[in-house]
Order: sequence, then C-alpha cells, then structure tokens
Amino acid sequence: MKRSRPVIAGVLVALTCGPAGCGLTSGSPMVDDVSPGSIGQGEPLKGADLTVTSKSFTENLILGAMMGIAFQAAGADVLDRTGIQGSIGSREAVRNGDADAMYEYTGTAWITYQGNSEPITDPQQQWQAVHDADLKNGVTWLPPSRLNNTYALAMNQANFKKYRTRTLSQVAALSKSDPKAVTLCVESEFANRADGLPGMEKAYGMAVSASRITQMDTGIIYTQVQKGTCTYGEVFTTDGRIKSMNLVVMADDKKFFPNYNAAPVINSEALKKWPAIAKVIDPVTKKLDNTVAQDLNAKVDVDGEDPHQVALDWMKKEGFVK
Repeated sequence: MKRSRPVIAGVLVALTCGPAGCGLTSGSPMVDDVSPGSIGQGEPLKGADLTVTSKSFTENLILGAMMGIAFQAAGADVLDRTGIQGSIGSREAVRNGDADAMYEYTGTAWITYQGNSEPITDPQQQWQAVHDADLKNGVTWLPPSRLNNTYALAMNQANFKKYRTRTLSQVAALSKSDPKAVTLCVESEFANRADGLPGMEKAYGMAVSASRITQMDTGIIYTQVQKGTCTYGEVFTTDGRIKSMNLVVMADDKKFFPNYNAAPVINSEALKKWPAIAKVIDPVTKKLDNTVAQDLNAKVDVDGEDPHQVALDWMKKEGFVK
C-alpha cells in the first residue's frame, strides 16, 4: 500500500511486462564523485554492479539516491533505476533480480504484497514478520529505520490554540462534545480504506457526519488545513509540509494506523554475492527518522530542490561520504 504520489523528480524508468514477467528497460549510471567517509572504508563493494530502484514519490526518490550514493562510496558501479510509478513495479524489480536494492515500507509489504489485513502494532515485530515472510520470495529485509511514514491527522496553529487536541482520542471526544468543531479533509482512498478513515472512526469511536468530511487531492489537503478550511486533515507523518506549514500532528494514541517503517530491501542473490551491502547501508538506515525525513522532503516539495542532490548533500553533511 504505499500511497501513490506524483513524480517530483528523478530518473523515470519504463516497466515492460510479458509472459516472463516485468522488466526494467532504462536507467542511467550514478556518477557522483564520492569517496568513503564513515561508510565504505576499504571499498568492500569494489567490482560490484548494482542496480538501485525506488518508487516515484519524493521521499522514496531521496532514499533510493542515498542507497546508490552509499554503494558508490563503497566502490560499486551503480545503475540508477529510481522513480518507478506505483509500488508493484519497484518491488517486482527487486524480487526478480532486475534491480538489486531499494528502500521499502514494512506496512506496504505486510498489507499489499503479503496480503494481510491486520497490521502488527509493534514496529519491530511488524518488520520481523515481513522479513520472515519475504525470504521465500528471494527478498531480504535489512534492519529498519525509525522513519515511519504512516497516516495521521493534523491541524493548524490557530485551531490547535482553540481546541487544544493532541491525540486522536481527544479529536474523538471533541466530535461528540462539539460536532460542528470537527471537519475533515481527506483523500478519497483514505476515506474508503479499512485502515483509513472508517477504521479510525471505529477504533476511536469518532462521530463525524458525512457532511463534515470533504474529499480532495493530497496536496490540496495541506493548504486547506493551513488555511483552516477544515479543522483536521489527513497527512503523512514524514511530509515536509508539516514542518514548513507549522501544523500540529495528532498522536495515534491507540496505535491504530499501520507502521510504515522504511528499510533496505535487497535481492537475496545479490546480498549473498555482496554481503557487504548490509554493513554499508546500515549506518544510513539508523540515522533516518521522521524529523530527518520531514526536513529532506521539504527541501524538494517546498524549496524545489532535486531529490538526488538533497540526498547527496545530506550524506556528505552526515559524514557518510566525502
């Protein structure tokens, strides 16, 4: 399930499908002038030809670039096939060996790829379950990051000062004590998903009438929440616009929403051939959390910077590469 988003930038690739399955048909070499910093010492991937892929939305483009830059610093030649539309294409590329590695989200795999309907509330247990289930698919999940790109509700500062809600339980209480106070702006997908609005309302006992729920595109939600057109809007917890618009995110105090922790996903044969992949990318993964993601995503979505350059600048700033 990672929710679909527009392409902001990146190298787009074509996905062709035939009787033998789906394959990537384009890409370009990553040619960053980088050398080992705190990662890649001794160039343990020297001689490796690795293909990195990603989905087409901002955050995943940045993560894909980070991965490719790390592999280059460790000595690998890297082919950039980031920017695949949708979730299935990039997933299949890693599974069938057309690509070697990407950052994927635990909730996406558990619900969309592996067909489960009930998320696991503990993030580490969720990752472990996904990891174990995917081994038979020729895909190995490396340890996850704290970056959790899941659903949330957010409000602007004016409404926060007026209603003082900090949790979804408090929003539910407000929807009953003052029904007119709670208006929602949401995507159509979120409005109809069991792990979206209907499930959230059921889990928290919310009472929001249909007349007070407006469906709209993702990008519009943020601006409408900022303006106060709706009291609460559906957001993604790592979106850079949360910080740039100074929105207040409601805590999911009952842990209803699935965990979408980003983790490196590697083709198992590629990892067997180049086991140093795990050691090279692990420090990068450990540094990723929602604050880092919001800052980097904002550089692209708010400031208009290029995702690959944003990733490169961050990797150098953190000392991972030189």
